[in-house]
Amino acid sequence: MVPLRILISNDDGVFADGIRTLAAAAVARGHHVSVVCPDQERSATGHGLTLQTPIRAERADALFADGVRAWACSGTPSDCVKLALFALLDEWPDLVLSGINHGPNLGTDVLYSGTVSAAMEGTIEGLPALAVSSADFQWRQFTPAAELALDVAEQMLAAGWPRGALLNLNVPPLPADQIGALRWCRTAVRRYTDQFDRRVDPRGRTYYWLAGEVANDLEAEVSGPAAWPTDVAQLNSGGAALTPLQPEIFWRGDCGELPGLEALSTRPTQP
Repeated sequence: MVPLRILISNDDGVFADGIRTLAAAAVARGHHVSVVCPDQERSATGHGLTLQTPIRAERADALFADGVRAWACSGTPSDCVKLALFALLDEWPDLVLSGINHGPNLGTDVLYSGTVSAAMEGTIEGLPALAVSSADFQWRQFTPAAELALDVAEQMLAAGWPRGALLNLNVPPLPADQIGALRWCRTAVRRYTDQFDRRVDPRGRTYYWLAGEVANDLEAEVSGPAAWPTDVAQLNSGGAALTPLQPEIFWRGDCGELPGLEALSTRPTQP
């Protein structure tokens, strides 16, 4: 395949093993790789942007495989992709990759995920983009996920990337020869039982630490083809889950269930 210009970002930061493995695998295939990622971990920052403070970017080539151009950025994952596209890169990439995340991005996690948001920034700008996550926080064998992500991205580009589609890939924490089938998946409902651990610091001031537990709702009604498994169910079966997402989040329910506007406001309304 013709070498691609690939931009890689993440939310785990410049020192994360996942992003370095992904960049090295892409270079090994002959692609031209640029990395612009946070200078420290910025997980669960969603699609936040830095507006009140300056953003700084320092070269970090030495942290990556030979041939990778890299910058460590003081901003969020979304900042990183914006900065790359509009300030740092000489040419826009053919593909945006985000990851490999240290931990899953399943179901409604995608609303909070900096990894998915970095890829989504590419989608918003009209670029093919894929987010990839290793579905275990302790797993550190990232090569299978890197190779699968590149296989998927290359084949999707060859086939014609659907306009406006962000692909979210979650790979089970298994050796390559034990990973089950790759399947198209729907997004599950993944709620958390949010628990705040109340603590007191050495100066006697109270603070709170969020320590929620996952409570997957596998029976909830979700959008997408009924024959597709949810991403959570697919990972639980040992397979890799590939889910198409998009920036547009208009409600998919029955608009007939919404009350007439005249019942909500005394101002003049239109249908």
